[in-house]
Amino acid sequence: MLNTTELKMKIDSLTVFADLKADPVIRSLRILLDSLTISDYSCFVSNLYQTTDDLSGHIRDLALEDDNFYVKSIAAGNEPDAAITEAVKHELQTLEEIASVTSSDMQAILRSNLPECADELYLPSWNTRSLHLAAEFSAKLGRLGETGYGDFAKYTFFRIVDGHITPVTHPDYQRLDQLFGYERERGLIIKNTEALLNGTGASNMLLYGDMGTGKSSTIKAVAAAYANRGLRIVEVKKNQLFQIPEIMDELASNPLKFILFIDDLSFAGNDDNFSALKAILEGSISGCSSNTAIYATSNRRHLVRERASDRMAGGGFDDDLHLNDTLQETMSLAARFGLTITFQKPDKDEYLSIVRSLADEYGLIMEDEELFRRAEAHAIRRNGRSPRTARQFIELLKAGI
Repeated sequence: MLNTTELKMKIDSLTVFADLKADPVIRSLRILLDSLTISDYSCFVSNLYQTTDDLSGHIRDLALEDDNFYVKSIAAGNEPDAAITEAVKHELQTLEEIASVTSSDMQAILRSNLPECADELYLPSWNTRSLHLAAEFSAKLGRLGETGYGDFAKYTFFRIVDGHITPVTHPDYQRLDQLFGYERERGLIIKNTEALLNGTGASNMLLYGDMGTGKSSTIKAVAAAYANRGLRIVEVKKNQLFQIPEIMDELASNPLKFILFIDDLSFAGNDDNFSALKAILEGSISGCSSNTAIYATSNRRHLVRERASDRMAGGGFDDDLHLNDTLQETMSLAARFGLTITFQKPDKDEYLSIVRSLADEYGLIMEDEELFRRAEAHAIRRNGRSPRTARQFIELLKAGI
């Protein structure tokens, strides 16, 4: 027979896994154990049904996804105190007990308090199954370098919102096998990324080139491809660059590897963000956190926009006693990236090869002569040849436009 009083006290005593008490399912179960009323029973089942009818699976997911202080300590390479480790052992047993509460046991207790006329009252049920939480939790701790914890275990793409690293629940990206052309450039990015994952000295990287050549798409595709090896990507907007040191500090003890992704990078001459990024890029990647690297894209080889008036009297530099040094500083930011990869617009043969590959991917059947003629005409209308132009052309053909 289920001992409701004992289970209530065990739930109340959760300490390492204390945050789980705020979960709607556990919270409503705790209320039910106290009241043993039909109303609270239905509330508990309703909360469970919001996601599943499997109580055991729900509790399992909560326990394995909880990013409590014990998990973070292990992830940082620390050895928790023996008392805390012992508490984890007992709390996992408590969570197994919660996960094993059956609807039939709970219904029997409720019906014992109901009048005989309520015997035929329908009470909704849920499913339970056997768990081995201690073994699964131990295995999870051993894989933190690949799986991460908390949101980092559930998502690959992140961005900065109000100073906080926030998951992107529905990211827009292409797979590596959906990108065509630029094999050499993509190979360099993959090689540098593998160096980051292996801890063998990755470089901060700048991808420079024409619009639509696949710079951003390649970075996102590489991040997705290596997610199962512990790679995550955090997008940082230009006006958030000053936050990068704090972001690196926050991620430093995380066992995963991170790409800090800056898209479409360029500055005005008097932009404070220029100085922030320059300071961050000083020295090699080893000067930063060893588990992070900055990947930036830009359509400009010189990242600082410089006007002719800047070099003339009244243009802003005319009173600079060391004008040449200032100009050199604004032009040298790109050189501070350890690796610069250029994405040039494809020539005709490369462009048509991309078109043919995309047509095959989309299952589009058309003779090369007609396909290529129409692809070239589309490129003329759409600012020249590029992988983006090729994909847009194929998508329009596929849609019958």
